[in-house]
Amino acid sequence: MTARRDGRDLGAPLKAHRIDEAVLAKYLNDHIAGFGDTCTIQQFRGGQSNPTFLLQADSGSYVLRKKPPGELLPSAHAVDREFRVISALASSEVPVPKALHLCEDDSIIGQMFYVMDYVAGRVFSDPSLPGCTPAERTTAYRSSAAVLGELHAVDYQVVGLETFGRPDNYVARQVARWSRQYASSKTEDCAAMDQLMEWLPANDPDDNRTAIVHGDYRPGNLIFDNDDLIVVAVLDWELSTIGHPLADLGYFLLPYRLDAKILGSGLRGLDLEEFGIPNEQAMIDAYIASAGSEQVNNVDYYIVFSMFRLAAILAGVLRRGIDGNASDPSAIERGRAFSQFADSAWTIARQL
Repeated sequence: MTARRDGRDLGAPLKAHRIDEAVLAKYLNDHIAGFGDTCTIQQFRGGQSNPTFLLQADSGSYVLRKKPPGELLPSAHAVDREFRVISALASSEVPVPKALHLCEDDSIIGQMFYVMDYVAGRVFSDPSLPGCTPAERTTAYRSSAAVLGELHAVDYQVVGLETFGRPDNYVARQVARWSRQYASSKTEDCAAMDQLMEWLPANDPDDNRTAIVHGDYRPGNLIFDNDDLIVVAVLDWELSTIGHPLADLGYFLLPYRLDAKILGSGLRGLDLEEFGIPNEQAMIDAYIASAGSEQVNNVDYYIVFSMFRLAAILAGVLRRGIDGNASDPSAIERGRAFSQFADSAWTIARQL
């Protein structure tokens, strides 16, 4: 049975992700001050990566994220990196949940996990923000662009993330990494992916600007205030590292280049003015103002790169769904969309 909290779907943990409540409560009571002797566990629905759970204890609500079970691709599902980055950003202008405890001992619940505060608010998987007024959508989008700019304005050395990633050749390394990940999780042929793996390295702008990058910055990974729709927390830092800020911006702008009817995750074809959603250039301007940047160049290249990377991620979702260890029962259906994202990316690349 599915319940809802702040508009987010919850249910009993899936069979592959079940956790012994008594064992977890005892452990957390020893490591989080005042946690309590008991807790109930529900799993958030819809995530395709690290399984995420709502813990309800006498002391309040918490969120647990852990690695999925089964054999994992190298460097994937790094919950310890998530914990590190949200801990480092606690003193910045970027809104993040308070990190409480990281457990690297697999014997407690079967996988590495961390616990953070629960942040109340609304989460939208659909970029059209259904159920919102035009004014609310305008606020939500402008706030999203501003928070992304604030993230890229953070000095990663000052907050202790100087070893969080290599600052050079980020896009080239990412293309190589996701090409390998795609090859490792490949379940079916896709000509567009093969073409993109050749085109991206050959057309790299070779611009070595660096910042903390989130890696999956979109409405579905943001919590918006229940009342005024400003961003109150940024979630899911699994793909974060030190990299090129325009890779994040290109990913954030993806919905403007995706057909709302065909792919179900785009804005193209909608009347943005009627919906109250600022256009792509308005988002770029809001981002620049917040990040303190002077200009944004080659954004189309970074949009193609972001589509390719998302296609590779979805191919991994498909593989986990087929293998039976995905965190969402709809993983196979969602994962099969990887080829559509690859086709869209290749269409833009050919025009460039």
